[in-house]
Formats: sequence, C-alpha cells, structure tokens
Amino acid sequence: MTEGTPTPIRLGTRASRLAVAQSQDVADRLAAVSGRPVELVTVTSEGDTNRASLASLGGTGVFASALREALVAGEVDVLVHSLKDLPTAPYPGLTIAAVPKRADARDVLVARNAATIDTLPEHAKVGTGSPRRAAQLRAKRPDIDVVDIRGNIDTRLGRVQDDLDAVVLAAAGLGRIDRLGEATELLDLGFWPSAPGQGALAIETRADETDRNLLAALRKIDHAPTRLTVAAEREVLAKLEAGCSAPIGATAIVDAEMLLVSATVYRPDGTEYRTASHAAVLDGSPQDRLDEALEVGGRVATELLENGAGALADLADTVAEDTTDGPYTAGPGLATPAE
Repeated sequence: MTEGTPTPIRLGTRASRLAVAQSQDVADRLAAVSGRPVELVTVTSEGDTNRASLASLGGTGVFASALREALVAGEVDVLVHSLKDLPTAPYPGLTIAAVPKRADARDVLVARNAATIDTLPEHAKVGTGSPRRAAQLRAKRPDIDVVDIRGNIDTRLGRVQDDLDAVVLAAAGLGRIDRLGEATELLDLGFWPSAPGQGALAIETRADETDRNLLAALRKIDHAPTRLTVAAEREVLAKLEAGCSAPIGATAIVDAEMLLVSATVYRPDGTEYRTASHAAVLDGSPQDRLDEALEVGGRVATELLENGAGALADLADTVAEDTTDGPYTAGPGLATPAE
C-alpha cells in the first residue's frame, strides 16, 4: 500500500449470491461515506456446506458463527448479516453498529402458471425451509404438501420448474438479486407475518473497535426507525426464548411516533395459532426509544404466553428474565450507535 492510501475496510460476508449482493450494497455505501475502499472477504459457514435441514443444524444462526469468529479474530473489520438469521443473544465482544433502512419485510410466493396461494392446485407441493412458513401454509391450505428444502435462491427457484409447484421466499432476498419480478404473489403481513427482522441487514463490529472513521461511517448509514422496529420484533423472540427457526412471525411499524408491534405463534401443523399486539408512543433520547421498543416487544411476548402460545410451539412457559445490570444498552443483539 502506498503512502497516503486509505486503509481498506475489510467486510466479511458469506459467499452466496444473495449474501454478496447485500454485502456489496453495504460496501458501496460505506465507501461513499468513509472515503475508503471496502474489500469483501468471503467466509464459509457450516450452513453453507451442510445440506441437512436448518432445524437439525440449530437454526439459521449456523450461518453467522463462522463470520463472527473471523471478526473476533481480526480477519475482517465488519460483517453484514441478514438480521433474521442472527440469534437474539448478543455475541461476546461484538455489537451491531448499524442497521440500514429495511427492505420489504414480506414473503412472496413463486409458483408455476402464475398461481397464488388460493389458486394453487389441490395437494400442490410447496417448498420452504422455514417452520413458520410451513405452519402458515398449512393454516391457509391444509391440503398443501409442504416440502422441506435447502439451497440458495437460484436453486430454490429452479425447483419450481422441476419437482415443486411453488416456493415461498423473502421479497427482500429476491429484490436484492433482481428476481422479484418472478414472484406470483406478495403475501400480506396481516395473515403472513414474516420472521423477526426479515428484510433488514445488521452490520456488526467488534465492541472495542477504535477506528473512528469506520464508526462514524456506520452511524451515517444507520436507520433509526428500522433499528427500533427490528429490536421490538427480536425482543418478542428473545422473551419467548425461541430460536430463529421457531414458528413465530412478528411485525413492527413506526407510524407518527407510535410503535405498533404484533406477533403470532403457530402450532407447526398450522391448526392453531395465537396473536398479540401492543403499541407505545416513542419519545425521548435514542436510548429511551429503544428501551420503549423492547418493553413493547416484551409485553407482546407476555400476552402470547398467557394465551397458551408456549404449548403450541414448545416454547418456555414464562417470559425470559432480563439478566443485564440496569436498563438495556444492547437489547436483543442491538446496540444503540455511539454518539
């Protein structure tokens, strides 16, 4: 490196087409606000090489572990995750330093013959690797044959022309690889709440990071409303002591300084579900607003359990207690950006 050349920011990412696409988008934004080059560093996780079901591997957190190890080891400076794939517990020594503006949080159906959920043929084979999506499909269409699938987006889409009638995927993922036009139905969040954090990205750094230029750049691309909504959604998951692959959907929105949070827990076979919703006015400092978002998420989780959600999805019988000292500073894996 020649004298005077800015030190590159090393951004860790999985090697899949989707991961690289969303990481490159963050890299471009970081380069623009920091004035430094950003290099992508690909890291392979167990989730990328093991073709067993996500549930048997311990949930979608398997995609994050190798990346986080590389960050702790100093091999990269930042990571980009799909926020829905991150476990809710904070990772020792790391913090989520930025949450860019969220993309579309909805799921989509991609089906043969431009079919929708209602017009799929009887006993249609529909692929998904998500227990939540499987439960929702069974609740809407009990006749459907839900097929557990793995693989990247291109692989899943290819099966629609092979052995499946349709697949259910995230709108954000399809959009990031310019294939959203193949969706045959956008699934409304009212009946089809998506995974907590779906559509959002998390940019993770070491908690003791001292690169002031990098930290300042991350603050510039952080989107406060998105941080609040995903914090509330993930708090529901955390308080229910449920993993990323649990049959739980959650939706939070900010509307005129009002935070609205709703979540649904499903029986895996789709025959029953429980829904709870709560709201709060957002006021005060960024930390006050984050604390309020977490409190509302906790209230939603409490009501769900009081209404029997734990028995439906084999969740804990009581809301998980906060074991941190004092008020939240990170929430379920989400730190407030340093001032």
